[in-house]
Amino acid sequence: MQVSDNRRQITVGLFILIGLVIFVLGVFTLGGQRKTFTKSISLSVVFDDIQGLKTGNNVWFSGVKIGTIKKIQFYGTSQVQVTVTIDEEAHKYIHKDATASISSDGLIGNKIIVITGGSTKLPFIEDGDKLTVSTTLSTDEIMKTFQVNNKNLVDITNDFKTLSKSLVDGKGAAGALLTDEQIATNFKLIVDNLKSTTVNASKMSRELDQFANKLNTKGGLADKFLTDTAVFAQLQRSVNELQKSAKAAAVMTENLNAASAKLNQKDNAVGLLLNDPATAGQVKSIVSNLETSSKKLDEDLEALQSNFLLRGFFKKRAKEEAKVKEQAAKDSVQN
Repeated sequence: MQVSDNRRQITVGLFILIGLVIFVLGVFTLGGQRKTFTKSISLSVVFDDIQGLKTGNNVWFSGVKIGTIKKIQFYGTSQVQVTVTIDEEAHKYIHKDATASISSDGLIGNKIIVITGGSTKLPFIEDGDKLTVSTTLSTDEIMKTFQVNNKNLVDITNDFKTLSKSLVDGKGAAGALLTDEQIATNFKLIVDNLKSTTVNASKMSRELDQFANKLNTKGGLADKFLTDTAVFAQLQRSVNELQKSAKAAAVMTENLNAASAKLNQKDNAVGLLLNDPATAGQVKSIVSNLETSSKKLDEDLEALQSNFLLRGFFKKRAKEEAKVKEQAAKDSVQN
């Protein structure tokens, strides 16, 4: 009987010991998960909306869990202050200008706080510092954006349905192009004409290239014009001579215009003869008188030749003229 009681007591003691061991291990395990037995520092963040954060939720930095949310309390009029504890070893990666934002552990998981490291030019954070909030889109805002995008997608789909129906019914230019055979034929002709134009343009381009090659042929006329300085100098001199000739012609034209203008005026002899009828009549009368005088002079000369006083003079002169003519005739025969 006593032996049975002793066994029972030993068994109960073993169960109690095992229970204590399990309890201690559980405490240490939970404490390790919540960093209860790890040296840590406290930081605070003030949010306008904590979006469902709870005490005990995790704090992440660069994808690594570095702490937990320790306390949540109202701050000011409508804000919420969240106090977090992070591992003391992690503070050497986080700087004074670090920011904190609310995110989710997965698409619909628990809310977490994500900390960014900040600028390396500033010192590290210390216990009791306050982090700046980085505004990001929340899950609700993302869902609202999805809803708006879905609505826009539905509207676009309806528009496409309307457009496709119009195309099938042959409405509009595009519908007519798809359903009207005549328009399609005309469009095909336009495409063929464009092809022909493209071929002609390509041919013209080749011909222009050949022409340019000929112009660049060494020793050709164009090459001499473009490269031979002597030919260019001659051409320049010719152009200068042409310019001088043009200037001389212009001067001569001006002189002729001035002379013709003088001929139309009565302040000179020629203009008076051309434009004054009275002067022309006088000149005509003078000419007529000269003709009459010359006739009378001829008659007088013939009468003088018949005069016995001058007859010998005129006979002697006639003989000398005859000798001169005879000598000239002999010289021409000898030559």
